[in-house]
Amino acid sequence: MADLVSYLQFVLAPQVVNGLALGMAVVLVALGLTIIFGLLDVINMSHGEFYAVGAFIALALGWLGLSFWLLLFLVPLLMIPFGVLTERLLIRRVYDGPDRHVTTLLLTFGLSLIIEELLSIVFGPNTQRPATPLRGAVELAGVYMPVYRLFLIGIGVVVILAVAWIVYRTRLGAMVRAAAYDRDMAGSLGVPVSLVYSGTFAFGLMLAGLAGVLLAPIYSVFPTMGRDFILIAFTVVIVGGMGSIWGAVVAGLALTQVQALAALVISPVWTDPIVFGVMVLCLMFRPQGLFGRLGHA
Repeated sequence: MADLVSYLQFVLAPQVVNGLALGMAVVLVALGLTIIFGLLDVINMSHGEFYAVGAFIALALGWLGLSFWLLLFLVPLLMIPFGVLTERLLIRRVYDGPDRHVTTLLLTFGLSLIIEELLSIVFGPNTQRPATPLRGAVELAGVYMPVYRLFLIGIGVVVILAVAWIVYRTRLGAMVRAAAYDRDMAGSLGVPVSLVYSGTFAFGLMLAGLAGVLLAPIYSVFPTMGRDFILIAFTVVIVGGMGSIWGAVVAGLALTQVQALAALVISPVWTDPIVFGVMVLCLMFRPQGLFGRLGHA
């Protein structure tokens, strides 16, 4: 019995906390991804690279002496011009073209390659890791938890609730959902659809940039970090339901817990295939995902 208690206290509980911390960061990226798809019907293959851009901006500004706490607010704001310009100069040009899904997928994939190469040229290929802003651990029920990971979980909860409130409880959110459901009808009712599209795309990148700031002290910063992270984010979006906000939250937290707990009994190299296997099963038996789309939720 004592061995079981020790295992739960010193092995299982810390792993669950690690899974929650990673899950919150994955949810932040997946939320932006699913909002963009739910409104614009665009699969943004460059979303992971914008997550990396947020991390590199935080790294560069940190070198200049700006505090981490300021960067939490500043970096998402700096992502707005990237989002607006990308939507207006690139994505908008192929909205109404034939095979728009294939075209936007290829367009954003090409953009991701460009961004990745630019990051490598400007910052170099080497891995860099900013200092952790919150050091040490706290004791909870006899278990020592890293303070920064608990902070990551807390801020993730706040952001998720804020996004849900904006989308489902505000006039702005009503316009977003109306444009997602029927943009022509929304436009005829006075909704500034063009502005809503640009703002929503920028908002999605703000969430990706925030995730980059939060995860940089844990997982380091390197030019290909977006490519690695976007795979799990896409899996979350598919399992949760393309365009579903609550689906992204539930799937993100569940799948990262599967990863964390599976690593206790099998080699960590097999945890990603297990998650992708869950995605395949979801596509086979529930292709629409766990929840509906943004415009239909």
